[in-house]
Amino acid sequence: MTIQTLPGITSKTITTPRLTTRVLLSGNDTATPVLFLHGNASSATYWEEVMLALPEGFRGIAPDQRGYGDADRAKKIDATRGMGDFADDAIALLDTLGIDKAHVVGHSMGGSVIWRLLSDHPERFLSVTLAAPGSPYGFGGTKDVHGTPNYDDFAGSGGGTVNANFTQLMAAGERGVDNPQASPRIVMNSFYWKPPFKAAREEELLSSLLSEHVGPQEYPGDMTPSANWPNVAPGVYGPANALSPKYTGDVSRIWKISSKPRILWVRGDSDQIVGDQSLFDLGTLGALGAVPGWPGAEVFPSQPMVGQTRAVLENYKANGGAYTEVVLANVGHTPYIEQPEAFNSAFHKHLKA
Repeated sequence: MTIQTLPGITSKTITTPRLTTRVLLSGNDTATPVLFLHGNASSATYWEEVMLALPEGFRGIAPDQRGYGDADRAKKIDATRGMGDFADDAIALLDTLGIDKAHVVGHSMGGSVIWRLLSDHPERFLSVTLAAPGSPYGFGGTKDVHGTPNYDDFAGSGGGTVNANFTQLMAAGERGVDNPQASPRIVMNSFYWKPPFKAAREEELLSSLLSEHVGPQEYPGDMTPSANWPNVAPGVYGPANALSPKYTGDVSRIWKISSKPRILWVRGDSDQIVGDQSLFDLGTLGALGAVPGWPGAEVFPSQPMVGQTRAVLENYKANGGAYTEVVLANVGHTPYIEQPEAFNSAFHKHLKA
């Protein structure tokens, strides 16, 4: 899918030992690199305005990640590695571009990739910026700030929890508003940002959402039957399964690294996707009666996603790291699009520190 880029953004196809994909670039090739990692149901397109606004002396690099946009469709996501495939792809891209160290920025799932990058390659990053990041403990199926699973098989997370109608409409390239529960345009305008906000480049951002690779080995991926509510557990393919807490590994690795880049965490106070009462979390939906058979808050509460992130960052700080949390008022899941001036003010200060 070809998506028109803004003036000042260059689109290149780059092949690394791991992946061939579209990479958006801004700025001078000799400037300090800033690597941008997009979230789920989006692509590098979401970063263009932020890339163009970078201060003098910085350049932007934003790939379509594996499973998204113009990335090679033959390259699947091994969900059993958690964010491992994404993290290894990012390092391979930096290596191919001859970049030893870079600043890194991640939104939503892109933030989840950064948790893995911090665990595996902390020495490669000058600073970290997390925009509404996924919890370090994954998405769905955990009950406290320590990431304790609700069930041993991690039921209630993974590909089986994704709205099937939504993915079918994505695959069909649906741009209308006929289905109020699943139309990609309605989902984007209802949850990516706080209504009544609408992005100036709505059509390009919708095209970006629709460019995700859809299928049983892609998004949402496969699933495993479970005797535990809601009767589905994670499969082994695709990003939704890769985000399952089943595959996150030892989260304490994040705060045990010896080289600790400074972290900026920016989020909206009205985020309905990554929040302590997320409307995409089955604990929340069960309590609201939207999913029958909910076993109750003792067994399957809402995942405290913000609380989990803060607990990990407090451990990071206690072990010699530093982080700053910025909460933007009346902002949903995409602070850098909803309030670019406020986001960039904090972001640019962080880059220059």
